[in-house]
Parts: sequence; C-alpha cells; structure tokens
Amino acid sequence: MSNDHGLQDARVKIGTKQTMRMVSLGLAEEVYVAQDADPRITSKVVALCNEASVKITYVDTMKNLGKACGIEVGAAMAAIVRQ
Repeated sequence: MSNDHGLQDARVKIGTKQTMRMVSLGLAEEVYVAQDADPRITSKVVALCNEASVKITYVDTMKNLGKACGIEVGAAMAAIVRQ
C-alpha cells in the first residue's frame, strides 16, 4: 500500500481495540486489515464492518500497514475516522 492514502495525516486509529471501537460507534469511514494478522482477531472486525457497511481494504502485511500508519511496529488493523 502506498502512502497516497495519507494514513499518517488523516485521523487514524491503529490497533484492534481502537478499530473495533470506531466501527461499533459508527465513526469508521474505512478499515485497513493486514492479511497476515491472526484471523481469530481480524474475522471479528471484518464481520462488524460488513454489518455496518464499512469499506475494508486489505494490506499484504502487518509491517506494511504499520509503516503506512507511520509507526515502527506492525499493525493488524487501522481505521480511518470520519472528520
């Protein structure tokens, strides 16, 4: 994933708890999910996103998702929050 999504600039919540919370509250505009993250974790947020009609974009690795979010560690998922 290239950085043209502006993940570092937009209001981004990184991590499973934050992402689930944003989707549950109806504040998530789009969710990024790393394909190499634990499916026991990602399946819950994917189901929640489908229920709430939130767009899901898959990223190949947690490392790349973390990098796109401007952090040094991998991220299983991240949410773009409505402005």
